[in-house]
Amino acid sequence: MPDQHYDLIVIGTGPGGASLAQRLAPTGKRILMLERGGYLKRGIENWDPETVFVDGAYVAKESWYDKDGTLFHPGLHYYVGGNSKMYGAALFRLRERDFGEIRHSEGISPAWPLSYTDYEPYYTQAEQLFHVHGQRGEDPTEPPASAPFPYPPVSHEPRIQELHDNFVGQGVTPFHMPLGILLDERDGVVAPTSTCIRCAAFDGYPCLLNGKADAQVICVDPTLAAHPNVTLLTGAYVHTLDTDPSGRTVTAVNVQRNQQQEVYTADIVVVACGALSSALLLLRSANDRHPNGLANGSDQVGRNYMRHNQSVMLALSRERNDTVFEKTLAVADYYFGADDWDYPLGLIQMTGKSHPQTIRGEALPGWLEWLPDLPFEQMAHHALDFWLSSEDLPRAENRVCLRPDGHVTLQQYDNNLEAHERLKEKLKALVRGAGKHPQLLERKFELGKEIPIGGTAHQAGTLRFGTDPANSVLDLNCKAHELDNLYVTDASFFPSIGSVNPTLTIIANALRVADHLKERLGARDAATAGQAPR
Repeated sequence: MPDQHYDLIVIGTGPGGASLAQRLAPTGKRILMLERGGYLKRGIENWDPETVFVDGAYVAKESWYDKDGTLFHPGLHYYVGGNSKMYGAALFRLRERDFGEIRHSEGISPAWPLSYTDYEPYYTQAEQLFHVHGQRGEDPTEPPASAPFPYPPVSHEPRIQELHDNFVGQGVTPFHMPLGILLDERDGVVAPTSTCIRCAAFDGYPCLLNGKADAQVICVDPTLAAHPNVTLLTGAYVHTLDTDPSGRTVTAVNVQRNQQQEVYTADIVVVACGALSSALLLLRSANDRHPNGLANGSDQVGRNYMRHNQSVMLALSRERNDTVFEKTLAVADYYFGADDWDYPLGLIQMTGKSHPQTIRGEALPGWLEWLPDLPFEQMAHHALDFWLSSEDLPRAENRVCLRPDGHVTLQQYDNNLEAHERLKEKLKALVRGAGKHPQLLERKFELGKEIPIGGTAHQAGTLRFGTDPANSVLDLNCKAHELDNLYVTDASFFPSIGSVNPTLTIIANALRVADHLKERLGARDAATAGQAPR
């Protein structure tokens, strides 16, 4: 077993933990990264939709309870790189207005205690670190930026370019999605037919070629290769944290690894297990000084869970859609409202192509009445696929908690659904205006929609930060109010979630917290961004 004491322990190797470790590695401080899972095995099955979606081969084999006591399987992934191994690499900034209070038809999206201006430099660094491809000035809701995207946008393939042009003709302003991809560029053009993005268009798939800018490829592996002061232990499940008798300092990180119990200590402990798992770790770590869970004097640990109101939809047309990489176009015109609705609706974006196996698994009576002669194998060639996200408002009753028997309960009460239904209607109108059949068929496997609570993509908010310890868990540096050496750098800290994918904000915040920790540790300056090998 390695030397047990470190300057810094980071629990979790997803975007929040890995970005922080990468940023601090050049300081020379001894850093231990602990990952519950191992490296995701690379093989051709990574690209098989039946393996990924129908069989759920990469989803954690866990059972939780919903608010009604029904068992379900949460969509969690325990690998080096965390959930980013399966994410779609869409790296959006929150809109500038998202950091302020926003009124929705069903309530308030609260203001953040920091402003967009505080995050903007770190968004720029995060885009550089994760090789984001995009084009400034296209997105009508894009916030101000201090630098262009580091790489040009991934170009639309002909079928998607046709859709783009039609949407423009209907009066909306589609734009190139900001994507984290490792690609070779020739003459300033990023070709979507590159083999680096043939990983079934990213969404929900691990990348066989390591062409997706995930936390393992961008942060973990380059950091381990360049910095011998950083150690990674895999298969290391952190079950509890211990504190000193005062309850102010984490004194032990208790790990189960290789069927053995191991204990590690550090001057500073950073929790970055994902919003749900980080909250559960603190709840499991209850002691005499923290009887309701570590850092839970406010009774806010595990509460205010958000995940977006999300739908993955497909529109069927009689024309073939042989696009290889469909995920290049988004529409944000309805992000903050519409001509017939004064409240925010959300974001429309293209997503990965449908496959016959998933369509077959989801088929229900009446699905194909308008197109009865088209077999599943051909339906995928006629589908246009969309991902819709609307804001899920933070509610105290939406929470993850532990039952007395140690089992996990995830309570989710849906809210703000009218906005999401209106966003669907906007998409239907756009599809109809493009001369395609307006029927939209909701895909289930990608988000676990047959058990709606099982779709844990975009999880956030369970340990929100703020200035008042009475209604927040973390301070503005994402340090626990009640402990002197415990930090959190995943999406737990979000007070609201907006309607864009949260990963870039997680990365930007982790870089921000890393700069704070550099100062606290008295460390020399580290590089502001790293480069992953192509």
